[in-house]
Amino acid sequence: MRNIIVTGGTRGIGAEISRAFLGNGDRVFAVYEKDDKTAQEFAEKTGAIIIKADISQKDGVLKVFNEVRKYGKTDVLVNNAGISQIKPFADITEEDWDRIFAVNVKSAFLMSKEALSDMLVHKKGKIINISSIWGQTGGSCEVHYSASKAALIGFTKALAKELGLSGIQVNCVAPGVIKTDMNAHLGDEEMSVLKEQIPLNRIGTPQDVAKTVIFLASEGADYITGQIFGVNGGMLI
Repeated sequence: MRNIIVTGGTRGIGAEISRAFLGNGDRVFAVYEKDDKTAQEFAEKTGAIIIKADISQKDGVLKVFNEVRKYGKTDVLVNNAGISQIKPFADITEEDWDRIFAVNVKSAFLMSKEALSDMLVHKKGKIINISSIWGQTGGSCEVHYSASKAALIGFTKALAKELGLSGIQVNCVAPGVIKTDMNAHLGDEEMSVLKEQIPLNRIGTPQDVAKTVIFLASEGADYITGQIFGVNGGMLI
Protein backbone atom coordinates (compact mmCIF):
# COMPACT_ATOMS: atom_id res chain seq x y z
CA MET A 1 0.00 0.00 0.00
CA ARG A 2 1.46 3.35 -1.04
CA ASN A 3 1.55 6.35 1.27
CA ILE A 4 0.16 9.45 -0.46
CA ILE A 5 0.27 12.98 0.97
CA VAL A 6 -2.23 15.49 -0.41
CA THR A 7 -1.92 19.01 0.96
CA GLY A 8 -5.17 20.93 1.04
CA GLY A 9 -6.60 17.44 0.78
CA THR A 10 -10.00 17.75 2.47
CA ARG A 11 -11.76 20.30 0.25
CA GLY A 12 -12.26 21.10 -3.42
CA ILE A 13 -9.77 19.68 -5.89
CA GLY A 14 -7.64 18.29 -3.06
CA ALA A 15 -10.54 16.29 -1.65
CA GLU A 16 -11.24 14.76 -5.05
CA ILE A 17 -7.57 13.87 -5.46
CA SER A 18 -7.63 12.21 -2.02
CA ARG A 19 -10.78 10.24 -2.95
CA ALA A 20 -9.23 9.07 -6.20
CA PHE A 21 -6.13 7.71 -4.45
CA LEU A 22 -8.27 6.04 -1.79
CA GLY A 23 -10.26 4.41 -4.58
CA ASN A 24 -6.99 2.96 -5.85
CA GLY A 25 -6.35 1.33 -2.51
CA ASP A 26 -3.70 3.80 -1.39
CA ARG A 27 -3.28 5.18 2.12
CA VAL A 28 -3.98 8.91 1.99
CA PHE A 29 -2.83 11.60 4.39
CA ALA A 30 -5.02 14.63 3.75
CA VAL A 31 -3.40 17.74 5.18
CA TYR A 32 -5.45 20.79 6.10
CA GLU A 33 -5.00 23.97 8.12
CA LYS A 34 -8.50 25.16 9.01
CA ASP A 35 -12.11 23.96 9.05
CA ASP A 36 -11.94 21.04 11.47
CA LYS A 37 -15.59 20.13 10.89
CA THR A 38 -15.19 19.62 7.13
CA ALA A 39 -11.95 17.69 7.64
CA GLN A 40 -13.45 15.39 10.26
CA GLU A 41 -16.50 14.67 8.12
CA PHE A 42 -14.22 13.97 5.15
CA ALA A 43 -12.16 11.49 7.19
CA GLU A 44 -15.27 9.70 8.46
CA LYS A 45 -16.73 9.36 4.98
CA THR A 46 -13.57 8.35 3.13
CA GLY A 47 -11.13 6.74 5.54
CA ALA A 48 -8.43 9.31 4.83
CA ILE A 49 -6.01 10.09 7.63
CA ILE A 50 -6.32 13.83 8.29
CA ILE A 51 -3.49 15.95 9.66
CA LYS A 52 -4.01 19.54 10.77
CA ALA A 53 -0.90 21.62 10.18
CA ASP A 54 0.35 24.96 8.91
CA ILE A 55 2.71 23.69 6.22
CA SER A 56 3.99 27.16 5.43
CA GLN A 57 6.05 26.65 8.60
CA LYS A 58 8.74 24.01 9.15
CA ASP A 59 7.18 22.83 12.43
CA GLY A 60 3.91 22.13 10.64
CA VAL A 61 5.71 20.17 7.92
CA LEU A 62 7.56 18.06 10.49
CA LYS A 63 4.24 17.35 12.20
CA VAL A 64 2.91 15.93 8.93
CA PHE A 65 5.91 13.70 8.26
CA ASN A 66 6.15 12.48 11.84
CA GLU A 67 2.65 11.09 11.39
CA VAL A 68 3.27 9.67 7.91
CA ARG A 69 6.48 7.90 8.98
CA LYS A 70 4.52 5.83 11.48
CA TYR A 71 3.28 4.01 8.37
CA GLY A 72 6.53 4.00 6.37
CA LYS A 73 7.99 6.10 3.57
CA THR A 74 6.28 8.72 1.42
CA ASP A 75 5.61 7.41 -2.08
CA VAL A 76 3.74 10.35 -3.62
CA LEU A 77 3.47 13.99 -2.58
CA VAL A 78 0.77 16.18 -4.10
CA ASN A 79 1.40 19.86 -3.36
CA ASN A 80 -2.15 21.08 -3.79
CA ALA A 81 -2.59 23.54 -0.90
CA GLY A 82 -3.34 27.00 -2.19
CA ILE A 83 -5.25 30.21 -1.62
CA SER A 84 -6.36 32.93 -4.00
CA GLN A 85 -7.41 36.55 -3.74
CA ILE A 86 -9.09 38.88 -6.21
CA LYS A 87 -7.57 42.33 -5.82
CA PRO A 88 -6.30 45.11 -8.11
CA PHE A 89 -2.52 45.25 -8.10
CA ALA A 90 -2.50 48.73 -6.58
CA ASP A 91 -4.40 47.40 -3.54
CA ILE A 92 -2.27 44.32 -2.89
CA THR A 93 -0.44 44.72 0.42
CA GLU A 94 2.90 43.28 1.41
CA GLU A 95 1.02 41.01 3.80
CA ASP A 96 -1.25 39.79 0.96
CA TRP A 97 1.79 38.99 -1.18
CA ASP A 98 3.66 37.20 1.60
CA ARG A 99 0.64 35.10 2.61
CA ILE A 100 -0.07 33.95 -0.96
CA PHE A 101 3.56 32.93 -1.48
CA ALA A 102 3.81 31.27 1.92
CA VAL A 103 0.82 29.00 1.26
CA ASN A 104 1.19 28.46 -2.48
CA VAL A 105 4.98 28.25 -2.87
CA LYS A 106 6.84 28.00 0.43
CA SER A 107 4.69 25.07 1.54
CA ALA A 108 5.58 23.17 -1.64
CA PHE A 109 9.27 23.88 -1.02
CA LEU A 110 9.16 22.71 2.59
CA MET A 111 7.00 19.64 1.91
CA SER A 112 9.10 18.55 -1.07
CA LYS A 113 12.34 19.01 0.85
CA GLU A 114 11.14 16.76 3.67
CA ALA A 115 9.60 14.17 1.32
CA LEU A 116 12.92 13.85 -0.49
CA SER A 117 14.63 12.65 2.66
CA ASP A 118 12.60 9.46 2.11
CA MET A 119 12.54 9.37 -1.68
CA LEU A 120 16.27 9.86 -2.23
CA VAL A 121 17.11 6.88 -0.03
CA HIS A 122 14.83 4.62 -2.08
CA LYS A 123 15.60 6.34 -5.42
CA LYS A 124 11.90 6.38 -6.16
CA GLY A 125 9.01 8.77 -5.68
CA LYS A 126 6.71 11.24 -7.34
CA ILE A 127 6.03 14.89 -6.60
CA ILE A 128 3.04 16.50 -8.27
CA ASN A 129 2.50 20.24 -7.96
CA ILE A 130 -0.86 21.87 -8.60
CA SER A 131 -0.44 25.20 -10.38
CA SER A 132 -3.07 27.06 -12.44
CA ILE A 133 -3.74 28.30 -15.94
CA TRP A 134 -3.16 31.77 -14.47
CA GLY A 135 0.38 30.70 -13.68
CA GLN A 136 0.81 30.21 -17.43
CA THR A 137 -1.08 33.21 -18.78
CA GLY A 138 -1.50 35.60 -15.85
CA GLY A 139 -4.85 36.68 -14.45
CA SER A 140 -6.08 40.25 -14.18
CA CYS A 141 -6.59 41.36 -10.57
CA GLU A 142 -4.74 38.22 -9.44
CA VAL A 143 -1.12 39.28 -9.90
CA HIS A 144 0.14 37.77 -6.63
CA TYR A 145 -1.81 34.54 -7.17
CA SER A 146 -0.63 34.26 -10.79
CA ALA A 147 2.97 34.94 -9.78
CA SER A 148 2.85 32.25 -7.08
CA LYS A 149 1.43 29.68 -9.50
CA ALA A 150 4.05 30.60 -12.11
CA ALA A 151 6.68 30.04 -9.43
CA LEU A 152 5.40 26.48 -8.96
CA ILE A 153 5.93 25.84 -12.66
CA GLY A 154 9.56 26.97 -12.47
CA PHE A 155 9.99 24.98 -9.26
CA THR A 156 8.69 21.86 -11.02
CA LYS A 157 10.99 22.15 -14.02
CA ALA A 158 14.15 22.86 -12.03
CA LEU A 159 13.52 20.15 -9.43
CA ALA A 160 12.72 17.59 -12.15
CA LYS A 161 16.11 18.24 -13.76
CA GLU A 162 17.88 17.87 -10.43
CA LEU A 163 16.14 14.67 -9.36
CA GLY A 164 16.05 12.77 -12.64
CA LEU A 165 19.16 10.70 -11.91
CA SER A 166 17.64 9.77 -8.55
CA GLY A 167 14.63 8.10 -10.17
CA ILE A 168 12.17 10.70 -8.90
CA GLN A 169 9.61 12.34 -11.19
CA VAL A 170 8.34 15.88 -10.62
CA ASN A 171 5.39 17.12 -12.66
CA CYS A 172 2.81 19.87 -12.54
CA VAL A 173 -0.92 20.10 -13.24
CA ALA A 174 -2.29 23.49 -14.26
CA PRO A 175 -6.10 23.46 -14.00
CA GLY A 176 -8.21 25.91 -15.96
CA VAL A 177 -11.62 27.06 -14.76
CA ILE A 178 -12.78 24.38 -12.32
CA LYS A 179 -16.08 24.27 -10.45
CA THR A 180 -14.89 24.72 -6.85
CA ASP A 181 -15.46 27.03 -3.89
CA MET A 182 -12.48 29.07 -5.11
CA ASN A 183 -14.57 30.13 -8.13
CA ALA A 184 -17.85 30.43 -6.22
CA HIS A 185 -17.62 34.22 -6.43
CA LEU A 186 -18.24 34.05 -10.17
CA GLY A 187 -21.87 34.56 -11.17
CA ASP A 188 -23.78 32.61 -13.83
CA GLU A 189 -23.12 35.28 -16.44
CA GLU A 190 -19.37 35.29 -15.75
CA MET A 191 -19.23 31.51 -15.86
CA SER A 192 -21.13 31.53 -19.14
CA VAL A 193 -18.60 33.95 -20.66
CA LEU A 194 -15.73 31.75 -19.50
CA LYS A 195 -17.44 28.66 -20.88
CA GLU A 196 -17.60 30.27 -24.32
CA GLN A 197 -13.80 30.62 -24.25
CA ILE A 198 -13.32 26.88 -23.67
CA PRO A 199 -13.21 24.68 -26.81
CA LEU A 200 -14.73 21.72 -24.94
CA ASN A 201 -17.59 24.07 -23.96
CA ARG A 202 -17.83 23.18 -20.30
CA ILE A 203 -16.41 24.16 -16.94
CA GLY A 204 -13.96 21.62 -15.53
CA THR A 205 -14.60 19.47 -12.48
CA PRO A 206 -12.31 18.43 -9.61
CA GLN A 207 -12.57 14.89 -11.00
CA ASP A 208 -10.95 16.05 -14.26
CA VAL A 209 -7.93 17.24 -12.31
CA ALA A 210 -7.83 14.19 -10.05
CA LYS A 211 -7.70 11.79 -13.01
CA THR A 212 -4.59 13.54 -14.32
CA VAL A 213 -2.91 13.44 -10.91
CA ILE A 214 -3.68 9.71 -10.58
CA PHE A 215 -2.05 9.08 -13.96
CA LEU A 216 1.07 11.07 -13.05
CA ALA A 217 1.36 9.09 -9.82
CA SER A 218 1.13 5.77 -11.68
CA GLU A 219 3.81 3.57 -13.24
CA GLY A 220 2.44 4.68 -16.60
CA ALA A 221 4.07 8.06 -16.00
CA ASP A 222 7.51 6.74 -15.04
CA TYR A 223 9.09 8.29 -18.15
CA ILE A 224 7.43 11.68 -17.68
CA THR A 225 9.06 14.43 -15.65
CA GLY A 226 9.27 18.22 -15.62
CA GLN A 227 6.03 18.57 -17.58
CA ILE A 228 3.10 20.95 -17.16
CA PHE A 229 -0.27 19.32 -17.81
CA GLY A 230 -3.01 21.79 -18.68
CA VAL A 231 -6.40 20.46 -17.55
CA ASN A 232 -8.32 23.35 -19.07
CA GLY A 233 -10.65 22.05 -21.79
CA GLY A 234 -8.48 23.70 -24.44
CA MET A 235 -8.78 27.20 -22.95
CA LEU A 236 -5.01 27.50 -23.39
CA ILE A 237 -3.57 25.89 -26.51
